[in-house]
Amino acid sequence: MVLTSLHARATTLAENSNNEITVTVLFFGAARDAVGQGEVNFVLKGRPTAATALAELLEEFPGLKRFGRSLLFAVNQEYAATDREVRDGDELAVFPPVSGGADEAPENAGPVNTGTAGVSPASTSNATLSPNKRDFFEVTTNPIDVGSVARRVVVPECGATVTLDGYAREWTNGRRTLYLDYEAYAPMAMRELARLGREAHERFGIAHVGIVHRTGRLEIGETSVVIAVSAPHRRAAFEACEWAIRELKRTVPIWKKEVFEDGEVWVEGEGQVNTDHQS
Repeated sequence: MVLTSLHARATTLAENSNNEITVTVLFFGAARDAVGQGEVNFVLKGRPTAATALAELLEEFPGLKRFGRSLLFAVNQEYAATDREVRDGDELAVFPPVSGGADEAPENAGPVNTGTAGVSPASTSNATLSPNKRDFFEVTTNPIDVGSVARRVVVPECGATVTLDGYAREWTNGRRTLYLDYEAYAPMAMRELARLGREAHERFGIAHVGIVHRTGRLEIGETSVVIAVSAPHRRAAFEACEWAIRELKRTVPIWKKEVFEDGEVWVEGEGQVNTDHQS
């Protein structure tokens, strides 16, 4: 134990003397394709912030610059404000807009800011906790039973349950889809889903909410996501369900690749993401 502590102290002193830190950087979706790998150890100098760390990554991996201002950035599984300090051993993540989150910006869109997807950075440490015991948030590679998910939020005090079943369609803009492939930054996705649950309770008069999202290969017609909301009155359940799918497609780090007969493409969103968020 003493030797381990001495070694850790010596390592820290060496890092300080070199004025360098080492972080793990994860790349997802089309950003991983642009870089050519999914994970790297990266050395940063000085006292880096999220903004300076991202700038160094863009210089090291210029293929990322094609995303312009739409590129998103996270530190330790949280969307990061530009001035957030990056420390030795941190886990950084770089990714394009989540599936449904934003249009790709042109190459001449200017310098990239650390994108927060319009979410308050540095959420609390209990981000994976549900507002109540019946709420649930899951990311799974297994097929989803829609009926079973819906029944999990049904309680006697409620008068309505609204369930959204999102599934793989065969045709997109005249192109025939063979199958879909979903990828998630799973730990961060779970935190974001739980955050959506808490916010849904704050915004709407609902009793319970459950969200299950599938990853991996999905054949045509298979369910990719189920959102189930129960409430004393149907209007609140409808409104919360619609809000939840919009927010999920805007902020939760899950990406969809459509594989066609004549090629494949990562789906990178439908609306503009706020990359200059102020909390």
